[in-house]
Amino acid sequence: MELVALKKKNYTMAKKRSAFNLSNLTLELVLKNLPFFLFLGFLATVYIASAHYAERNVRQIQMMQKELKELRWYYMSLQAENMYNSKRSEIADRVREEGLRSFGQSPKIIVVPEEE
Repeated sequence: MELVALKKKNYTMAKKRSAFNLSNLTLELVLKNLPFFLFLGFLATVYIASAHYAERNVRQIQMMQKELKELRWYYMSLQAENMYNSKRSEIADRVREEGLRSFGQSPKIIVVPEEE
């Protein structure tokens, strides 16, 4: 009976030692693969930087689209105002204030004979 108890005790101690050896094995495995882990960390950093760069570009594109839309509205309002101001009735109203008036007739053509 004591022999069985002694074997169990030795077995549990051997098991504990193997657990300690496993931690050494794990440490060795980690140190062996450290360059790979550093490479993975570098790739993760590049991935995060790329995502931030893409987000910044998307924000800039959205801001430019908004500015382009506002400039297009401004252009169309100026174009409409220019079309309104170039109407014959608007021109006649503006020059009437300066003392000019339009004739109701078409302009007369003056022909000068050529001297030979």
